[in-house]
Amino acid sequence: MGIPSVDLADFLSGDIKRKAAFVNLLGYAYEDVGFVAVKNHGISEDLIIELYKQVQRFFSLPNEEKKQYEDPLLAGQRGYTSFGKEHAKGFDAPDLKEFYQYGQVSINRFNEEEYPLNISVKELKGFNIIFETAFSAFENAGKILLQAISIYLGLDEFYFDDYVINGNSILRSIHYPPITTEPVSAIRAEQHEDINLITLLVGASADGLQILTKNKEWVAVTSLPDQIVVNVGDMLQRLTNNKLRSTTHKVVNPSKELWHTSRFSIPFFLHPKSSMSLRCLDLCIDDNNPKAYADITAGEYLNERLLEIGLKK
Repeated sequence: MGIPSVDLADFLSGDIKRKAAFVNLLGYAYEDVGFVAVKNHGISEDLIIELYKQVQRFFSLPNEEKKQYEDPLLAGQRGYTSFGKEHAKGFDAPDLKEFYQYGQVSINRFNEEEYPLNISVKELKGFNIIFETAFSAFENAGKILLQAISIYLGLDEFYFDDYVINGNSILRSIHYPPITTEPVSAIRAEQHEDINLITLLVGASADGLQILTKNKEWVAVTSLPDQIVVNVGDMLQRLTNNKLRSTTHKVVNPSKELWHTSRFSIPFFLHPKSSMSLRCLDLCIDDNNPKAYADITAGEYLNERLLEIGLKK
């Protein structure tokens, strides 16, 4: 499925008409599909290539070495999470993946009791630096996209800035290992919606991402190499009282002749600060669209969802 494509250069051009056209195209896409492909996103190709190299090197380490970076008390929010620990909401079978997560990088700008420190990897030279650099690049791109969303919603352009700059975002590198036995009920990542405001996904080493359309059909999502895929998460859907759509998606297993291959993927989950209220915006509530959700903060909602997917006990 060729999801809608937008050019972030239009929004940043300084041309009023190009900026307005970008805002409308992005907003319509998020109401209709919930996914867009973004080009000229500002994350350099060299950075992406090096990030994937470091990720593949990390997951090639022996399990005993990777597990030294796993801390169950952090509920998968920092460092390594071993294979089979996470499952989708509403499903018991664990997803067929392991992952490593990296959070906020500016330790002088947030409360360390709320944001745990990142877990550094000793074995790989350059690993921690590339994750810090990539985190900042993703955070900046996401902030700009949220500025466009703010305009589309009728908010101040910079409504989200103070919430997401130094917010509780996560850069997650995922490894779906080769499939060695017939899966009983699990696929690489069962159908789910993302928890956060928006997710920025840069590339993937193999196909497999599918989204559920309004017609309840599963279709594969593709984007060009110079684009990133950006989708709406449940927090933004909740805030906008279902105006913007958090689309159900999954990662399916490859055909049997490709079971011996790995799949790598690196999403950036853009979260606000935990104190941000997700109360439905008044401008998204009317007689035809009554308030659909109870008031909750981003931190409370994240905690609720981490319990549901098995990362928090």
